[in-house]
Amino acid sequence: MLLATLLSLAAAVIHAGWNFVAKRAEGDRYMVLWAQFFMAGVVCLPLAIGNHVLFGMPGRAYLFATLSGLVHLPYLLLLAKAYTIGDFSVSYPIARGGGAALAAIGGVLFLSDHLNGWEALGIATVVAGLCLLAVGATGLNLVVALGVAATIGTYSLFDAAGSRATRGTVAYIFLSMIGGAVFNTAWGLASGRRHDMTATLRRRWPQAVGAGFAATATYGMVNVAWQYASVGYVTALRESSVVLAALAGWRYLGEGDHRRRITAAGVVFCGLLVLVIGR
Repeated sequence: MLLATLLSLAAAVIHAGWNFVAKRAEGDRYMVLWAQFFMAGVVCLPLAIGNHVLFGMPGRAYLFATLSGLVHLPYLLLLAKAYTIGDFSVSYPIARGGGAALAAIGGVLFLSDHLNGWEALGIATVVAGLCLLAVGATGLNLVVALGVAATIGTYSLFDAAGSRATRGTVAYIFLSMIGGAVFNTAWGLASGRRHDMTATLRRRWPQAVGAGFAATATYGMVNVAWQYASVGYVTALRESSVVLAALAGWRYLGEGDHRRRITAAGVVFCGLLVLVIGR
């Protein structure tokens, strides 16, 4: 449990960082996010092939990675939209906090995780914090951020199941990142954005490589943590990054109404903390 806790907290810090970079990026944010996941997939492809040749991989892992990769398409599309139309200190906490709550419930319903009274209280507190935060969101911003939360909760369940199918190895993360890269690249090409994709890679490849490594590292930590703790516990700890997002939005992006937003993010964090303590 200690390992799961440390990995989840480390992932929270790094995750908030690469999302902050995506929010600050100029131009088409979907292309920025696509480039990050594309480079992550390029890095992970030889690692996945080598692991399969040397150690093999259960068929279930490929199935869950494919499903996760498919969900990562609407995830990136909605996340880019959320960062385009809304403030970081609103979009990020709603998306991540809501995703954590949905993942916790899904873990109980579909993965046989146990949810006790304290954990139920934690989820209710998270929802209360999100409601307070949503006061500052426009209708469209709120809908999009909640859509991101739904995709987070969904792919978290698929990846938790895939990670547990390969218990004792971190190799599932390679498949997961490849899946996200494949489906988003296919979408970009099918929608006639080949020129934009090429231009984005040429212009931002150093940032894309760095963010791709960061995304792989953070999600790798989470996938290992899922092997030792429930989906709700791990996802909740990772989403403690909502407080960092609220602070970053106020301090570095000049987003207003910071007191209420930071307070709301703090309530979300308290709910996540209750989830942890209740384990």
